[in-house]
Amino acid sequence: MSELYKVSSNPHVRSRVSTNGLMLAVIVALMPAAGFGIYNFGPRALAVILVTIASTVLTEFLFGVYKWKVRRDKRSLLQSMTIADLSAVVTGLLLALNLPVTMPLWMAALGGIFAILVVKMLFGGLGQNFMNPALAARCFLLISFPSAMMAFDCDAYTGATPLAALKAGEQVNVLDMFLGRTGGTIGETSVLALLVGACLLILLGVIDLRIPGSYIVTFGLFVVLFGGHGLDPAYLSAQLFGGGLMLGAFFMATDYVTRPITIKGQYVFGVFLGLLTGIFRVFGSGAEGVSYAIILGNILVPLIEKWTMPTAFGHRKGGRHHEK
Repeated sequence: MSELYKVSSNPHVRSRVSTNGLMLAVIVALMPAAGFGIYNFGPRALAVILVTIASTVLTEFLFGVYKWKVRRDKRSLLQSMTIADLSAVVTGLLLALNLPVTMPLWMAALGGIFAILVVKMLFGGLGQNFMNPALAARCFLLISFPSAMMAFDCDAYTGATPLAALKAGEQVNVLDMFLGRTGGTIGETSVLALLVGACLLILLGVIDLRIPGSYIVTFGLFVVLFGGHGLDPAYLSAQLFGGGLMLGAFFMATDYVTRPITIKGQYVFGVFLGLLTGIFRVFGSGAEGVSYAIILGNILVPLIEKWTMPTAFGHRKGGRHHEK
């Protein structure tokens, strides 16, 4: 008896998990940090968040309209749009959480345009970008407008951020850093809020602890060995709670598109980020280094995957068959 086999194009492994479902989970997980940022810094923080999200979504929409007209797509305009996957919303929200509340709104909008147009859409859209769009936009703004990006004085807080104070040899309040009663960017101040969101993503199976765990542990060991304070719990906690380490480790280093796909590669990636962040913070002139560490890590992902790709059964590396 003949059997009828159905042949279809890849992928052959399918899942009920959709892109917009994953993005929605990330948005929900970021709500504690975003909500605390608005509570901590006031309505101006909400304005920055709305502007960055509006700029990313509008940029992706307009680029989609342009592409639809140029390609003369037979599908309707709505069917060809990609904004429904919510990735632009995630990019805008992450960018806002990495900005100071005093950021001029037009600069925040420019960052959103750069993230979507230059880093994402010009490389082919979601899944084709080689670095995290939100972090690339933050680095672009840091290079273009360093004064605005480092202006953390606002109505709620004045003076140096905890990491800057730590760099200068001053004492900081670790409990305030954990709860978020400090200055900094909109979304990085409350470690508690970030951990609540991270736990939600882990429970939903959106992320695991391979990258954030290896990242944080490696950075902690680096600080203990080279930070000049030894195993000082207060100093180590301040370094772990300060700046964008938790935001970057759980919400940006774990980006599906720009992280390694191999299991070993994810550990290597996390260790590399931890070492690089430690070098920037301990030996660099600045107090922070998470953004640049992740961006540089993104660039090296193809090499990490090449080195850590498992060998197919019956083959040696290089594609030659085993000989008996």
